[in-house]
Amino acid sequence: MGADAAFRGVDDVSAGFSHLHPSMRAIAEESNESRVHRIRSDRWVTYARAEGVLAAMEDLLTFPKRTRMPNLLLVGPTNNGKTMIVEKFRRAHPPLAANATEDGAAGIPVLRVQMSTGPDEPRFFGAILKQLGFLDMVSDRVAKRQEAAVRLMQETNVRLLIIDDVHNLLSGSRVAQRRLLNLLRWLGNELQIPLIAVGTAEALRAVQSDDQLANRFEPVGLPPWRALLPLCRPSHLVRPALAGKILSAAEGILGEVVALVTRAAVHAVKSGTEAITAKVIDDIGFVSPSQRRRVAV
Repeated sequence: MGADAAFRGVDDVSAGFSHLHPSMRAIAEESNESRVHRIRSDRWVTYARAEGVLAAMEDLLTFPKRTRMPNLLLVGPTNNGKTMIVEKFRRAHPPLAANATEDGAAGIPVLRVQMSTGPDEPRFFGAILKQLGFLDMVSDRVAKRQEAAVRLMQETNVRLLIIDDVHNLLSGSRVAQRRLLNLLRWLGNELQIPLIAVGTAEALRAVQSDDQLANRFEPVGLPPWRALLPLCRPSHLVRPALAGKILSAAEGILGEVVALVTRAAVHAVKSGTEAITAKVIDDIGFVSPSQRRRVAV
């Protein structure tokens, strides 16, 4: 009998795996190698606020055209799962081939672009053209890029535009910030489609600096979500002492929490501990984000 099977055959630790979510119980019976692979893989774990954001996006997608369209501003700390949510939504509404549409034209229901650092109009419209697959137009003059981007978005029936990292607006000059904020307002009016801006708290500050945009974008804050891991013993991560230790080490950043817990879960599997404990967290030698920045090169 192998070590994995021997461990899970001892006492009643694995009996039913009642401490696990039902979706994880069968996985907990897999080999250590398989479970480590699953633990390290990206995963979507639903929680109420994330589902609420996805529902709000779905509502915007079906909103009829009108002069003043509703918009959403998804706000959260860096590495807090915002991109995972918008990517899940985008994948749920993939591009349509021309032969799959009634009018014989290719369709892109949801278009996602990234606000570049040092943002300006040429880069913004260049990002749109790149996502639409027209790289040859990226070097055109700004007026031509703008005209092409708007025309192609209309021709491909873009129904919702997601602008990620919108806080990058603040890396531009005040004049550039004002021009791009005006551009976002104009684009929503011109296309009569909803906009979803995604970014950190600085994104909220950027949008709220423009009174008209502030009235059009409904801000939605994004709190942390929790992961489900196929460990044979319960970890009790919600107990104050252990939760505090994890949050302190990760400095409250969701992506760091995920990285820490993932590494701890892998160690728990490989060491046979089969649970995340304070000792496991100490053993993995996790370095907090602020400490990493101070490490000498």
